[in-house]
Amino acid sequence: MRTGLIKHSQYTDFLRSVPSFQSLPEDVLSKLADVLEETHYSDGDYIIRQGATGDTFFIISEGQSTQHSNSHSESVFISFLSSLCREDVRTASVTAVGDVTCLVIDRESFKQLIGGLDDVNSKQYDSDEVKAKLQAEADFFSSVSLSDFNIICTLGMGGFSRVELVQLKNDPNRSFALKVLKKRHILDTSQQGHILSERRIMMEAHSPFIIRLYRTFRDPKYLYMLLEACLGGELWTLLRDRGSFDDGTTRFYTGCVIEALAFLHSRGIIYRDLKPENIILDHRGYAKLVDFGFAKKVGLGKKTWTFCGTPEYVAPEIILNKGHDSSADCWSLGILVFELLSGSPPFSGSDPMKTYNIILRGIDMIEFPKKITKSAANLVKRLCRDNPSERLGNQKNGVKDIQKHKWFEGFNWDGLRQGTIDSPYTPTVDGPLDNSNFDYFPEDTDDPPPDEESGWDLEF
Repeated sequence: MRTGLIKHSQYTDFLRSVPSFQSLPEDVLSKLADVLEETHYSDGDYIIRQGATGDTFFIISEGQSTQHSNSHSESVFISFLSSLCREDVRTASVTAVGDVTCLVIDRESFKQLIGGLDDVNSKQYDSDEVKAKLQAEADFFSSVSLSDFNIICTLGMGGFSRVELVQLKNDPNRSFALKVLKKRHILDTSQQGHILSERRIMMEAHSPFIIRLYRTFRDPKYLYMLLEACLGGELWTLLRDRGSFDDGTTRFYTGCVIEALAFLHSRGIIYRDLKPENIILDHRGYAKLVDFGFAKKVGLGKKTWTFCGTPEYVAPEIILNKGHDSSADCWSLGILVFELLSGSPPFSGSDPMKTYNIILRGIDMIEFPKKITKSAANLVKRLCRDNPSERLGNQKNGVKDIQKHKWFEGFNWDGLRQGTIDSPYTPTVDGPLDNSNFDYFPEDTDDPPPDEESGWDLEF
């Protein structure tokens, strides 16, 4: 990790010293630094040959070169070469003097990456009307306490928590999901950081495609997260019952996920746990992302090195510990599309290590089922490129490149954002307390000891 960071930092500094690049935002410089390749030359080797097409950009990071052309007899020593190449031909030759190391980027990669992360979704959530609504909501929830709710039943269980359906006592038509986390379990597994990060990210995630967190509570034994109740059930349950989805159905759910990821990525947040189990349906059948335990605010153009995620969905750079960013979510999106269309993910082994080895062989080694159309297969392969800088969604137009892909041709993105298009499946939800779209879970009988020592959750 340290070696990777030092090299990346050096490359970014080199790029920043190029006059043409000084106005580029930090995240774009960071992406360019990722795709620079080191090339070594010996004394007398041609770096650039006069008359060749200029489609590669060189930065000399070590050593010196000499420039000579037919029209200029004198040689000019240059220790730094910083001309971005256009499609024209080279007007001079450049050869190495002694050993030379160059950082090289080809024109195509450069064109793909120049352009910032598109802030596609910010605008629609920043109007005065929306701000006023959020303020009124915050005022209301700041005045409620745990004793204002009745527990109806359990909607789900996870490794650290269970989710209860609760009803507001003085307004029986309002129900919520209450996520209950055992403090002792969190402390024993050192998950404090993840839990606080989850809270911080979710409190700011005001997207119709992300489940809302309204407020949090705590007592000596538990932490509580009061969430929006989505009673349409998990997407995973629907997929399990149907076996697989057709193109139209998959397109709709993938569209919802893309909108959620666009919102997060434009704020420098990576999600890192995309899978059908973490996608839930509301009463209309629209999909929302839940469970932000692995989400992390890394900032635009920054990387993180934590190994986390579900084995079948983990990107190769996470397995190889090269550092990862929002492009890891683009990879997972490709895996999700494949699983929704076929019923199972493309990479899976009998244990995580076998799965990781299959992932490292690459998507081109996978045989696609006949039911996956050509354009859907093309989308999956372009999302699951081994090199993160080549992935759709991680280039200059960001998420727009995914939305403009042939597989989404004719899809009504505006209608999806406004909630005016019909979902492919409308769950039966008979009132605010209907839990029939969820599996049955027994009551939790394990009563943990009170946790008196921990001060880490004071801000919860």
